[in-house]
Amino acid sequence: MGWSQKSVFVLEVDESVPATEGDSACIVGLHSRGSYSLSMGCIGSKCLSDAIRTLSALQTDASALEMQEQTRICPQLKLQAMRGFLERVGITAEDLDHLNIIHVAGTKGKGSTCAFTERILRGYGYRTGFNSSPHLVEVRERIRINGQPIGKELFTKYFWQVYRRLEDTKDTHGGMMPLCFPFLTALAFHVFIQEKVHISIILEVGIGGAYDCSNIIKRPWVCGIASLDIDHTEILGDTIAKIAWHKGGIFKPGVPAFTVQQPEDGLAVLRDRAELIRCPLRVCPELEDYQADCGPLYLGLAGKHQHFNASLALQLSHTWLQRRCLPESLTSTSVENAGLLQLTFFKPSPIMVKGLADTQWPGRTQILKHGAVTFFLDGAHTMRSIQACAAWFRETSAQHQKNARGRVARVLMFSIKRERDSAAMLKLLVPCHFDFAVFCGFACNAGEINHTVSAEDRLQRCLDMERSWHLHSSGWDNKGTQLLSEDSLLPLPEKKGDTLVFPCTQSALQWITQGREAAPLCDAAEIHVLTTGSLYLVGGVLKQFDPAFSK
Repeated sequence: MGWSQKSVFVLEVDESVPATEGDSACIVGLHSRGSYSLSMGCIGSKCLSDAIRTLSALQTDASALEMQEQTRICPQLKLQAMRGFLERVGITAEDLDHLNIIHVAGTKGKGSTCAFTERILRGYGYRTGFNSSPHLVEVRERIRINGQPIGKELFTKYFWQVYRRLEDTKDTHGGMMPLCFPFLTALAFHVFIQEKVHISIILEVGIGGAYDCSNIIKRPWVCGIASLDIDHTEILGDTIAKIAWHKGGIFKPGVPAFTVQQPEDGLAVLRDRAELIRCPLRVCPELEDYQADCGPLYLGLAGKHQHFNASLALQLSHTWLQRRCLPESLTSTSVENAGLLQLTFFKPSPIMVKGLADTQWPGRTQILKHGAVTFFLDGAHTMRSIQACAAWFRETSAQHQKNARGRVARVLMFSIKRERDSAAMLKLLVPCHFDFAVFCGFACNAGEINHTVSAEDRLQRCLDMERSWHLHSSGWDNKGTQLLSEDSLLPLPEKKGDTLVFPCTQSALQWITQGREAAPLCDAAEIHVLTTGSLYLVGGVLKQFDPAFSK
C-alpha cells in the first residue's frame, strides 16, 4: 500500500494514565510505504467484550510485567522491546522515517495542542487518524478517523488480527507479549494502515521523551514541547530541569522544534539539549501576538492556559504546511542554526483561525448541563493544571451564576490516582469555596478493571483524600466520615463544608442529581459541580449524561 503525498503524522509523548493503572506506556510504529498483511482469520463469536477482556489480561502477563520491571532499571530497553513488537507486527523502525511526523512532548497540554493541530490540518482537507490516551469512556476513543472513534466491528476485527500476530510469534521471542498501552498503539497503527488513513495520526504515548518508546522515530518533520510541570518524578526526576532533559530527548538534528513559555531552568535545559542535538529551537509567541494581524482569535477550548497550546499548534501546523508545500525549505539545518532562535511571525490563515475555533477535546474545560446541575469537567492531574482548572472554574462558574434564578451551590467531585499528591492539589481547590466535597472511585467498564488495585485500596484512597480536604478546609470538627453505599443513602451531615465518600462514580452522581438531602444542596436552585483530578472520573460523568458517550 502506498502513502499519499498529503500524509501528515502527529505524534505526542504523553504522561496520561494508560488503559489501566500501573501500565508502562510504550509505543509501536507505523508502516509508511509498501505493505504488510495480517491474516484476517475467523473472528467467529469473538465480540468487543471478548477483546476488552483479552486486552485487560495483558496487564497481568508475566513476561510483559518482567519486561516492565527491566525497563524501570534500564529505560533504554523500552526502545529495544518496541522495535521487537514492531517487527512482529510487520513494521520496521526505518518505516517511520518516511512519515511526515509531528512529535510532541511535555507534561500538560499535549492533548489539547495536538487536538488544535489535528483540527487545523483536517481543515486543509487532510484525512486524519487520531490515536490518543487515555480514553474517557470506551477504549475505541483512542483510535479515531477524522475525529470519530472507530466502530465496534472495526475495533474487534482489527484487535484480533494484531493480537494473533503477536501471539503467534511470542514463542520465538521468549514468550513476550506487550502490555496494554503498546498493544493499543500497535492496533492503532494497524487500523490506520488497513483503513488507508494516510494523513495525520496523533499519538499520546509514554512518559518523558528521551527513553520513551516513541523516540525510535529518527526524522520527524517538526517537534513540539508543551508546558513542563512536576510529574512522574520517580521516573523523570523531581525538578523542572530534570524533566526538561527527558522532554528534550525527542529533538532531532536539523528538525525544527517549538516550545511554549517555560520556567527559566526548564527552558535553559531545552536550549542546551537543542544545541547538543543540533536542533533549531524556537519559543512560541503569545497568542495575542497573532491577533495583532488577524484580529481576536476564538478557541474552542476554554481556559487561559489553552492560549499556550493554541500558539504551539499554530507553529506546528504552519511549519508542517511549509514543508509540505516547500519540501526543501526546512531541512538540512546546520549546527550554526541550532539552539534557541528568533521566531518568525506569520499571519494565521482563515483555515487556521477556524480550526482553533472548531477544536473540541472532551473532558478538558468542558461544561455539561443536566437539569439543575451543571458539571464543569476538567481532567487536571498536575499542580499547574489544577491551578489552571481552579481559575477556569471560578471565572466560568461566576458567569453562569449571574443568570441563575436562585442560590447556587458548589460541589467538588474529586478523585485521582494514588501516586499523585492529592493533598497538595486539594489545597489549591479550597479557594473555590465549595459547599460540599465528594470523593469517589473511578467508573470501570467491563474488562477494564485494574487487577493491581483492590476495591479496598481505592476506598482507602478516597478516605485519605477526604481527610486531606478536611485539613485544608475550615470548620471541620473531626466527627468522622460518612460513607454511602450504592444501594442506600445514609443520614447526611448538615453543616456546610462537609464531605461524602462513595465507592464509585455512579453512586456519587446518583446522590448529586437525585438523592441529595444535605442542607447546602437541598434548597439550591442550581448546583455547579467541578469534576476534576482524573480523566476516568470525568469519563464517568460523560458516560452518564453526555449523549455522545452514553449511547
